[in-house]
Amino acid sequence: MRVLRPVVHAASDARAYWLDDTLVRWPGQPADARYRLVVSSNAALRVERGKPVEGAGQSFALSAANGVPDGVERRFAFTGGGATLLIPETARRSLRDLLRTQVMLVREDAQGNVFDATYLQTPGALDVLYRAAEAMPLGADVLDGETAFAIWAPTAVAVAVCLYDDGHRKAREQIPLDVQQGNGTWVGFLPNDLRGGYYAYLVDVFVPGTGIVRNRVTDPYSTSLTTDSARSYIADLDDPALKPAGWDEAPRPPALASNTDMAIYELHVRDFSIGDDTVPMAHRGKYLAFTDADSNGMRHLRALGEAGITDIHLLPVFDIATIPESGCVTPVIPQAAPDSDDQQAASMAVAANDCFNWGYDPFHFNAPEGSYASDAADGAVRIREFRAMVQALHAAGLRVGMDVVYNHTTASGQSPRSVLDRIVPGYYQRLDANGKVETSTCCDNTATEHRMMARLMRDSVAMWARDYRIDSFRFDLMGHQPRAEMIEVQRAANAAAGRHVPMVGEGWNFGEVANGVRFPQAAQGMLNGSGIATFSDRARDALRGGGCCDSGDALFAQGLLNGLAHAPNARARGKATRRDLLHAADLARAGLAGTLRDYRTTLADGRVAPLSALDYKGMEAGYANQPGEVVNYVENHDNPTLWDIHALKLPQATSAQERTRVQLLGAAFVAFSQGVPYFHAGMDVLRSKSLDRNSFDSGDWFNRLDWTYAVNGFGAGLPPMQDNGKDWELLRPVLRNPNARPSPADIAWMRDAFRDLLRIRASTLLYRLRSAEDVQRRLAFRNVGPKQNPLVIVGHLDGDGLAGTYRDVLYLLNVSPDAQSLLLPEEVGKGYVLHPVQAADGAADPRAKQARYAAKDGTFTVPGRTAVVFVVDTKKDTR
Repeated sequence: MRVLRPVVHAASDARAYWLDDTLVRWPGQPADARYRLVVSSNAALRVERGKPVEGAGQSFALSAANGVPDGVERRFAFTGGGATLLIPETARRSLRDLLRTQVMLVREDAQGNVFDATYLQTPGALDVLYRAAEAMPLGADVLDGETAFAIWAPTAVAVAVCLYDDGHRKAREQIPLDVQQGNGTWVGFLPNDLRGGYYAYLVDVFVPGTGIVRNRVTDPYSTSLTTDSARSYIADLDDPALKPAGWDEAPRPPALASNTDMAIYELHVRDFSIGDDTVPMAHRGKYLAFTDADSNGMRHLRALGEAGITDIHLLPVFDIATIPESGCVTPVIPQAAPDSDDQQAASMAVAANDCFNWGYDPFHFNAPEGSYASDAADGAVRIREFRAMVQALHAAGLRVGMDVVYNHTTASGQSPRSVLDRIVPGYYQRLDANGKVETSTCCDNTATEHRMMARLMRDSVAMWARDYRIDSFRFDLMGHQPRAEMIEVQRAANAAAGRHVPMVGEGWNFGEVANGVRFPQAAQGMLNGSGIATFSDRARDALRGGGCCDSGDALFAQGLLNGLAHAPNARARGKATRRDLLHAADLARAGLAGTLRDYRTTLADGRVAPLSALDYKGMEAGYANQPGEVVNYVENHDNPTLWDIHALKLPQATSAQERTRVQLLGAAFVAFSQGVPYFHAGMDVLRSKSLDRNSFDSGDWFNRLDWTYAVNGFGAGLPPMQDNGKDWELLRPVLRNPNARPSPADIAWMRDAFRDLLRIRASTLLYRLRSAEDVQRRLAFRNVGPKQNPLVIVGHLDGDGLAGTYRDVLYLLNVSPDAQSLLLPEEVGKGYVLHPVQAADGAADPRAKQARYAAKDGTFTVPGRTAVVFVVDTKKDTR
């Protein structure tokens, strides 16, 4: 950044709003006061309380507005009451020019002295004035031997494009761009094909509190970049040079008939291969590791696909701000005790410069991340190798999902890592009542309710679906985005791909947008009928115990899986009751029924009621309209792994073998649930992060995966201090517990038993019902009501009239360490046999074969900590 003209008035608060191109509002101010817009084209305003404004080249007296159009009022209802003012015609005629200057709203006293003054938040006006920009091509485009540049910068006073040969040498040319007044886009056309070159923009723009600045900035629509995202790359994504061999003809798994046919495995690119010795060194941690078809990791993924996983969802692979793309450091981790802090000290000493991060730090939404490419300096390489990764996964029969983050940027303002806010200050980020950037998402929130931020999200998803053949998307903190915009994103992705592109996301309802205060959100309970799915925390918490972000004694709060009220750990003894256990069992059933709002069943208190009547932490447990609109899970990249949760919550004397069975039960609840099953990579091999609750920047050591199945990562030392240090003394004895360290045999057993669960789910449509009506008709829970045995969850699936499936499916999930017997009169006289997968000679779990069914009275006996499935084959049913 270079400051061309510094401001005289150093404050930067923006407590007033442009509502559209005719109205402004200043919340909290009286309507009958005296107001004036003051303007300076050279950032010379001097505004002091009790004195007249100095340095204004223009000023406009404002009057109280007679009313506000309904649509405008709805959009800005969150601002509350205050002075709503009408812009005079003289100002409206030159409003586009005014918005390129320093403009402040001043409240004056009767003598014309300043009583108060503020900047105005501009998105309301920009969205009206530049509606036409939605249809303008943006970015660098090569066509018919020419190269076009286009950047939306409606408040800029000048824009130029700088051309470079590579990422190091100085610009060889600087070309001024021309503004199209009607849409605010700056464009330039050069009579040369510049593909393979690099560029950046120079944007001269006014920034409140700073002045008129010249920002050298990359393109928000960059399709690739040079090292560390310093310069944008000029590409034609249809160029054969940017495609791996065979890309155009490569087969692709077909689109699925329903969201419920998905089974998702969530995976981090670097985790996948960085520790895999069967991958060539140059490919480890890179996109190209997925092209090594005979590696241990790819063998593992193919086996999952053959068992029933349909989609590999990759943690962020767009351009990430927090991973060095050259010279990243790999720490040397000392050999130390399982509860030592030495390992984390070594890892965290270089965390800012190591090669690892989850990647939820967007820099450029439309470009592949460079640290995963073999050569980050060459913009072509990351495009080609990303496509090679997708092509390899498709060749393995796996669809590719992508984790996308449009709810925040890594930085805003004049930070070097800020892109959008250095082009159109104050537009792309969501601001609070004082004009400061909201940060409820952990970083600098974006405002996808603004027209051009919504367009960027829409264009970005469409590009990934069209040009990289991404099959499905997971949206980080989707609840911070408007429902209406997510529906438009879905339409754009489908159109770009030429087929349906499933979308799932985090529908958490919190922050400055909570409860629809700014717009109807893409959050839990608000997406019904959209076909877009949200993650459900209902069964997750009931099964695991506690909540997502526990600390202190709450770390040991038990759930249905790990001993709630029936096998208490030392810290939980005497705290849970049968009532708690019954409620957890009801919530577990809610998950199995797809968290459907209107699904009716018998609850623990004896009521026959919809799941919306079941309480979950003061909210409705049932919130979804259709099973395809909910994602079921017990573990993902956030929070401790399921193995680590059980390490804390199970009685410490529980053997590793029994802990492994508890892990499998958690997977079974997900696999048998209506909706979309979602599994974290490594859950199937007992993955541990050594109790780390937030491993986003914990390095390879705490995030490792072992495809030799020798170790699971438990006891790798105390987890990093930053997010775990306050609980270290509670964690130390857990990490020392030898019972929480599985053997290779335990890991291999879990691997194989998990795949059996996938095969069972894939064997029948009854686990993948398409509609709420079908779920209500075909799924019925047994062993319910106040007299139930809550340690055994029983679901009956009716296959009558459903082609190609079993006549009956009955699953029983026994969370008790002891065998349990149930009398189920509804099941008397049926020809139940153990599911063929569990009955097979090579079935992973021999304990399941000990389950018994007595047809004469409907008695079922289920071994301890076992999930069993009985079926009645249509051909063999003799009823």
